[in-house]
Amino acid sequence: MRTSTRTLTRRGMLGLGAGAAAAVGLAGCGSGSHASADGSHEAGGSPRPSPSGSGKAPARPIGDGSTSYTGKQPHQPDAPVPLEPGETPPQFVVFSWDGAGEVGNGLFPRFLDLAREHGAHMTFFLSGLYLLPESKQRLYDPPNNRRGASDIGYLTDAHIKDTLENVRRAWLDGHEIGTHFNGHFCAGSGSVGNWTPAQWRSEIDQAKSFVKEWRTNTGCTDLPSLPFDYDKELVGGRTPCLLGQDNLLPTARELGWRYDASSPGGRQVWPAKKDGIWDLPLQQIPFPGHSFEVLSMDYNILANQSVNSTKAPAHNYPGWRKQATEAYISGFKRAYESNRAPFFVGNHFEEWNGGIYMDAVEDALEHIAREREKGEDIRLVSFRQFTDWLDVQKPEVLARLRTVEVGRRPAGGWRALLEEAGKPGGEASANAA
Repeated sequence: MRTSTRTLTRRGMLGLGAGAAAAVGLAGCGSGSHASADGSHEAGGSPRPSPSGSGKAPARPIGDGSTSYTGKQPHQPDAPVPLEPGETPPQFVVFSWDGAGEVGNGLFPRFLDLAREHGAHMTFFLSGLYLLPESKQRLYDPPNNRRGASDIGYLTDAHIKDTLENVRRAWLDGHEIGTHFNGHFCAGSGSVGNWTPAQWRSEIDQAKSFVKEWRTNTGCTDLPSLPFDYDKELVGGRTPCLLGQDNLLPTARELGWRYDASSPGGRQVWPAKKDGIWDLPLQQIPFPGHSFEVLSMDYNILANQSVNSTKAPAHNYPGWRKQATEAYISGFKRAYESNRAPFFVGNHFEEWNGGIYMDAVEDALEHIAREREKGEDIRLVSFRQFTDWLDVQKPEVLARLRTVEVGRRPAGGWRALLEEAGKPGGEASANAA
């Protein structure tokens, strides 16, 4: 089955907050109070320790207090265990978000609420620039681009504050905070596709610094710290426009990253490592009404519906929303009923074409949650949590899982497939219709 070759540059389409006037400090900040990592406030001073007998150790500020160590992340799944011989693999589903900025449309809290309602975890690939005021744009020195340049602009001061609040809530709810890097350069000589490993290192270091030093850069003192150590939290990312992975991976490996979600055009099969890092790509999934497949991301569905417009005529919206919803559900169903390959979906907090892609991904998540409520082993997890599971599996078991092709079931069932793991010739392919 061929895949769609229609492409569309995202330059200019993600210009959230571009050109907005930025004040020296964030709106509502600089009041002279200081918020600790647990949200308590104390005028003019240092974070207040937790009350005696609370059972929770006080947060330990890191650097300027923009982030802090608050202990083990809450709301995590049980520790993963290896598959038993012949056991049917769980169906993993990962919903992820590129950019992860809250720009006043309420989409970030909307999906946090949805995830909480259904006991789901997600990955939020935060763009570091979304925590840097435009007034401080010259702190950003992007490779092969002018200082301060950004193809996604800068958020307004109020939206930086909203983003901080939602990123903090996301982590406390058990979600993962990854990275979408910074300036989102996808075209021309400055494209991330042309960056060297050293340039990727510079970009990553800057993205981390904008998260770790937002308090210094904004002058804001009345918001609580982000409750995690970003040096330890950050174990994976997704590159802009799915470009540049080959040169990113050597740097990611040096930094101790565990996975990368930047590969384009992945297939619905069990993943493998690439250069020592789990390669977790967006996937080609059925596209209702077409003979080709579409990448499992809102933007790619849009590109095959309205081509280069994010505000197409509204009479198209009901049909397109239905098509997008059915694409996601078809991708999930194909994996769930066949090789149980993990299902990955990428999104943006955007209201393209009347917000139909946000509605579609919500409809799909709710469909998947209903299937899980029937008692099935379906796990709505973050990329980090899925990687935790991969890392405790026997290599020979994962090798056998990778032999089962897209839309195929193991010949003889899961017991026959996985009981062969580790035997001579145990990696031979065995597929059934």
